[in-house]
This record gives sequence, C-alpha cells and structure tokens, in this order.
Amino acid sequence: MHSRPDLDALVAEIRRCRICRDAPRGAPLPHEPRPVVRARASARLVVSGQAPGTRVHASGLPFTDPSGVRLRGWMGVTDEEFYDETRVAVVPMGFCFPGQDAKGGDLPPRSECAPAWRASVFAALPDVELVLAVGRPAQRWHLGEDAGSSLTEAVMDWRRILNRAAPPRVLPMPHPSWRNNAWLRRNPWFDADLVPELRRLVRDAIAR
Repeated sequence: MHSRPDLDALVAEIRRCRICRDAPRGAPLPHEPRPVVRARASARLVVSGQAPGTRVHASGLPFTDPSGVRLRGWMGVTDEEFYDETRVAVVPMGFCFPGQDAKGGDLPPRSECAPAWRASVFAALPDVELVLAVGRPAQRWHLGEDAGSSLTEAVMDWRRILNRAAPPRVLPMPHPSWRNNAWLRRNPWFDADLVPELRRLVRDAIAR
C-alpha cells in the first residue's frame, strides 16, 4: 500500500523549486522563480488556474489582481473564505510567472511544472470534491479527451462534465481575465446558468 505524500512538505518543496531556471525545457525562466501554491490536506475545493501574473509574482499570493476579484465574485466567496487554505487550495498549471510576450500578454504556463508536481499534489489532497478548471491548460490536464476542441466547447458542456462518474467533480470555466470580456459578452449563458450553479457548488464544498 502506497503512503500518501506529506502535503505540507510537498508544498514547501514546490516553493523551493527552480527547475524552470536550472533544468528548463527550452529557454530558462528569465527572472528569479517564485512558485505560488496554496494547499492543505483538508481542502475540498481546488482552483486550478494557469500561472501567476505580474501582480501575483510580486505579492506571492494567488489571484491578488482584478482577475481574482472577478473570480471570487463568480464563486460568491469573500477574500477570507478564498484564502482559507484549509478549505480552498489554489494549484495552478504553472507555479511561477512565465514572463510576457512581445505584446505584453502573459506567456503560457511553463511546461516543467505540471509533470514534476501536479500528480503528487492531487495525491495528497484526499478530500477534494470539486476542481475549478479555469482556462484551457487546466481543462486539458483535468479533462483529457473531455476537454473538447476549444474552451467554449468545454465550458458549454459543463453540465455533462460536472456529472461524470469519476471524482472529484470538475467544472470547466473561462479565465476571469479582462482579456475574456468579449467572450463573456458573446456567451451570456455563462453568467445566467453556470455562475449560479458554481456558487452553489462552492458553498456546499467549503461549508463542510
């Protein structure tokens, strides 16, 4: 019988991680890594996003930016509830700010993080009931073939995906970045249909 990883020790190890600088896949990270992750073994809800942006890189705390304000609004939680890591874990696809492209947009999550750490983190989260797959990289990792051919396809199929047999339940969502404002305007069903169910599921998970 395999023992469950010690999550506190694992999180501490992740925060010391420097593989994107010292053993990168491709070009090394051009700045000092600052892995951002929050998790305790008692958490029942996981927010699986993309990677820290510039503000989160500076603060060391996930979603300390306008995207975080919108995400917490969608979830219907206070800052205090969101940052209670005994109830809510935040495990992005990439733990460090990946840098920006020529147009000033954030680069995709670094490819080193997920294969190095994510399986171990989720093995150490035995009580997780719900994963919010926020953005396309998280949807591909958590849903596999069920991620469909696009973010819109995955999010539109949220009811079927949510009710798959295998736990934990996964809810696909768009990223709350302002860059998705046009997507939200084109898809008003997200606010009308998915957000109320999201709030109910989140409240149920964190109230246990």
